[in-house]
Amino acid sequence: MFHAPALRSWISSSRSPIIMASKSKTHRLHQLSGTALQSIAKRPRTITTESYMKDAFANYAGYLNELNEKRERVVKASRDITINSKKVIFQVHRISRDNKEEVLKKAEADLEAVKDQYISRLVKELQGTDFWKLRRAYSPGVQEYVEAATFCKFCRTGTLLDLEELNAGLLPLSDPAIEPLQINVFDYLLGLADLTGELMRLAIGRISDGELEFAEKICRFSRDIYRELTLVVPLMDNNSDMKTKMDTMLQSVLKIENACLSVHVRGSEYTLLGSSDPSFLMGVPDMQS
Repeated sequence: MFHAPALRSWISSSRSPIIMASKSKTHRLHQLSGTALQSIAKRPRTITTESYMKDAFANYAGYLNELNEKRERVVKASRDITINSKKVIFQVHRISRDNKEEVLKKAEADLEAVKDQYISRLVKELQGTDFWKLRRAYSPGVQEYVEAATFCKFCRTGTLLDLEELNAGLLPLSDPAIEPLQINVFDYLLGLADLTGELMRLAIGRISDGELEFAEKICRFSRDIYRELTLVVPLMDNNSDMKTKMDTMLQSVLKIENACLSVHVRGSEYTLLGSSDPSFLMGVPDMQS
């Protein structure tokens, strides 16, 4: 026979696993329901994140498309500046002792037209923006404009057009409320390096017209530019383009020096020999020793 206490003890011991199992199942159900609720709560956040990412990439795509379109317009404006600045340089090369004032007036008027029609278009595209991003797109045109402007200034006054004076002429083109486009030092120096090539052609032309004094002035001016730039170029960070132009500049200066020296030396020789027609010396009439 079973005793009552022993029976109660057995019943309680036999029921305890069932009770524990039911409690564990209840706990698992609570966990599953909690996980389901969390997943349901996270779904709107995932959708919101995806929508935000799509909007962000759409904004980036729009910005890049606008930047590429602006770059194309800037390249076109730079090309127009280059073409018309070259026309100004060609006009200055028509100068002679008889038509100097007329040629320079025409060249200066053409240069002003380049600024009003083409530089102004570039200014409108770049003012108030980070124009360093597009510098490679407009740098060739700016360099050519610097070359034409400094060439005209030298032929008019015999002096160099500095960067401050050049940028001051661009200020009226910009909106005073927005940061204006200014020619940077690097593009100015690159344009100045190209100037010596035009000065070399001008010097040879002046020698052929018998303007030896003007040719010597060009020679001194070109030497001064080259000497000063040899001190500046080593201090420039990105000077690969400038180093290439410095080699070309040296060749131009040497050609001017050799032309002036040849005229003086050979002119003196033929003067001593009593020649009265030294015009065959580099095509120079009315030679003076």
